[in-house]
Amino acid sequence: MRIFSGIQPTGRKHLGNYIGAVEQYVAGQERGEGIYCIVDLHATTVPYDPVALRSDVHDLAAVLLAAGLDPQSAILFRQSDVAEHTELQWLLMSATAYGELTRMTQFKDKSAQHEFISAGLFSYPVLMAADILLYRTEQVPVGDDQRQHVELTRDVAQRFNARFGETLVVPEGYYPPVGARIMDLQNPERKMSTTGGSPQGTVYVTDEPEAIIRKFRTAVTDSGREIRHSPDKPGISNLLEVLAAVRGTSVAALEREFDGSGYGDLKLAVGESVATYLAPVRERYGALRADEQGLERTLERGAERARAIAAETMRQVRGAMGVGPVG
Repeated sequence: MRIFSGIQPTGRKHLGNYIGAVEQYVAGQERGEGIYCIVDLHATTVPYDPVALRSDVHDLAAVLLAAGLDPQSAILFRQSDVAEHTELQWLLMSATAYGELTRMTQFKDKSAQHEFISAGLFSYPVLMAADILLYRTEQVPVGDDQRQHVELTRDVAQRFNARFGETLVVPEGYYPPVGARIMDLQNPERKMSTTGGSPQGTVYVTDEPEAIIRKFRTAVTDSGREIRHSPDKPGISNLLEVLAAVRGTSVAALEREFDGSGYGDLKLAVGESVATYLAPVRERYGALRADEQGLERTLERGAERARAIAAETMRQVRGAMGVGPVG
């Protein structure tokens, strides 16, 4: 089974990124052929610092490798190193409805945050579809907030195949059973975010253990004393989701474990568990991040392997659409 997912390099990676995406990438190495892309082209759709973008790519590559991604087994590369991504995006625009793009939730959310709204911000879901379809992907591990993009990709692939013949593989989304949507510790109604979250409510992968425990100690909870997962208790529900994800257990088991305990006991348990969970990654990250030449070599080797797959897909797409030379 071929597995693909892309992750944006901008901003420090937080616990939500790690549980919802990075951990799934590492686990995917056991399920099939993993192809993982640092999507730097997506980062250009909003105002950004070019120097910081290059640095962020190295930061993310180091986090992925520190988490256990094996570049000898999986393919890890930078999106802009494989030109076929943008070529396929343009060709897929003919199989994408304007109305579909206007309904994308993330476009609405991000456009509200910026005075200048680029055309790239509007059409980037088609680039995301190209990222996935270029590698004949069967499974896409993503967080719950990306479900709409996976469904658009499926619709575009099916529409393309109906019009031009069976060419593209229609992928399936894969969503982690727990921890698919980690919320801000200070505002549990909003997901944890590098750009839109609160500093005290965002736990970063490279935070020191003391900082992690402190952030969970000050997490916003709910009225009452009962520790249970419920829509009317978003703060407690988020803590239970986090603890279930890092311990590899169920929310129901945790409700039984903490029955009769106070909120402070739960906060401390979650903080200590998360600090322990992230400690090995933080320790490996430092050495990997310092070797930028090594990171570049890893990304280039991955890009070479990715290009070989992408070139064959594009040969078939061009042939089906009647563009480019014959043969």
